[in-house]
Amino acid sequence: MTTRTFPPQETAAAPLDVARRLWDRRLPRYPANVPRYRYLAITVLATVELYYQLYIQGAVATQIMADLHLSFTSFVFVSVVGNLVGAFASLFAGMADRWGRANLVVTGLLITALITGLALPNASSGTVYLVLFAVLSFVEGIVLVATPALIRDFSPQVGRGTAMGFWTLGPVLGSLVVTEVSSHTLSSHPDWRFQFYLCGVIGAIVWLVALFGLRELSPALRDQLMVSMRDRALIEARAAGIDPEQALKGHWRQMLRIDVIGSAFAISVYLLLYYVLVGFAVVYFATVYGYSPARANSLANWYWITNACTLVVVGVLSDRFRVRKPFMILGALINLVGTVLFALSATHHQDYYTLAVYFMLGSAGGGMAYVAWMASFTETVERHNPAATATGLAIWGWTLRLVVTGSLAILPLVVPATSTLVDHGARVQELATKYKEPLGVLQSLDPATAKALSANPGDVPALSKALGEVATQQGATPAQARAVSAAVVNRAPQLAAVKAVPPATLATLRTAPADPAAGATAVGAITEKLHVTQQQATALLQSLADPAVRSDLQLVDKFGTVLKSADTAVPKADLAYLEAHGAAVQKAAADNPHQWQTWWWVCVAGQILFLPFVFLMAGRWSPRRAREDERAHEEMVQRELAALADVRA
Repeated sequence: MTTRTFPPQETAAAPLDVARRLWDRRLPRYPANVPRYRYLAITVLATVELYYQLYIQGAVATQIMADLHLSFTSFVFVSVVGNLVGAFASLFAGMADRWGRANLVVTGLLITALITGLALPNASSGTVYLVLFAVLSFVEGIVLVATPALIRDFSPQVGRGTAMGFWTLGPVLGSLVVTEVSSHTLSSHPDWRFQFYLCGVIGAIVWLVALFGLRELSPALRDQLMVSMRDRALIEARAAGIDPEQALKGHWRQMLRIDVIGSAFAISVYLLLYYVLVGFAVVYFATVYGYSPARANSLANWYWITNACTLVVVGVLSDRFRVRKPFMILGALINLVGTVLFALSATHHQDYYTLAVYFMLGSAGGGMAYVAWMASFTETVERHNPAATATGLAIWGWTLRLVVTGSLAILPLVVPATSTLVDHGARVQELATKYKEPLGVLQSLDPATAKALSANPGDVPALSKALGEVATQQGATPAQARAVSAAVVNRAPQLAAVKAVPPATLATLRTAPADPAAGATAVGAITEKLHVTQQQATALLQSLADPAVRSDLQLVDKFGTVLKSADTAVPKADLAYLEAHGAAVQKAAADNPHQWQTWWWVCVAGQILFLPFVFLMAGRWSPRRAREDERAHEEMVQRELAALADVRA
């Protein structure tokens, strides 16, 4: 029998080799179409998941605010801090031109999955939630610059529109996943934490896919301009002679150009509507239309589905016609029409499906302009330095997040009514529904009258006016209401006498008016409490038997009982809450649509501002001229390949 042994170094080398392959993701050659499409698909999948994690809080915003005791302003501040942190993380991601992109994406996916699935849903307070969301936003800010850089690396300019169409599906499909999942699970899983747990589990799966499947081009390959797949042989031949460090010399200065910074700012203000809908669509439709979170998310699905389809279709079309700018202009104009109609609907309420049509119109235009812009922006960056793609995208990410930060900081100042409605509206509505009938009685009183009665329940003029108002609220005619008010004044002595006599004594006298003991008790009580003589007390007691007096007292008792019941039906604490916030909530409900409409007009202005910056970007307006450029480039490639072949020969 023989024993087979293995050298110990071989067993130790295997895990080290696996770890090395997992870390060193660089490809020495430009990949063929099948693996290239796989890398693009993983990058798009990672982008979708990252935006899903970033946007999930918007679907359950009202529940998070209630559970963590955050005001609307505080909740907006969470997003403000997150975007501000993400802005500077985007600049940090510009180092991906030196460090590569894939490892940033893989590491970021692991961190964000842990934060979303474990940390955020277990936040013990609003402050802890804010800190965790800031960390999440920092990581997202880095990764969401690395992913479009990967898309650019694996897509020549001829197919850039299609590739960017799929990448821009990231935020849209991320939003769609948020609304689809939440609208179908909130009813069965109302706890907001469930949405985060589910998002974290999906994030872990995507991380595993990226860990084993994502690769990137070596610096020498990605630092070159690639117009079509026919350039593959040339860029691989050139790669040996490229010094990545030299290619990146002065890369930040090269990106600080008006066509880069200006167009980054333009798309940022153009997307103001999109970012507010992502974060606050549920809040908007809850406070303006009274929609539940599930219904608001269901309506938002129309926006995201239309946007997703448009991104892909227009990406393909822009490649087919070889132009970007006409699609940017046409899309912006269509988006303007949809946004204007949506802005008008804030104060002229429309039904669910009319709003869906406005959403589809604006979403189609927005998607058309955005996908064409993304393709054109990367080409504009390449015009200055193909090696500095991540640097240019870092400037875009930084600018975008700063604009979003500023807009979110301003939003509560533009829509202060929403803060009131979010903070107090639900509680006021709950109390108003619970005590609808007694509150109807109490609210029928003139405030001055109610205040006078609260200070002195025996105030005859105040009681007279109050019971007249209660009678009107209960459906009495004006004549009957006046009769009630008059009875309070005219029968004030008798009302005081009835109040002075013990209830049991009054009950006895109603059934046995001649009962001497009850009569004596009643006279004694009236004498003592009203400070009158025995003779006057006897006269008051005897007047209670007069039919006219009795009729008036019955009328006063009828509406007095209604007022007393209403006053005792609402607990003092609830009544105090309604008195403190009811009027403010009522005013906020009236002001809120107008304030949101103002914000939507700001979004319209941002879309208009976008238009002139289109003219600064790279690319042709004419498909014919674009094809001529492509043919000239192909001829140049063939000449250079022939020259390289001659040198080798």
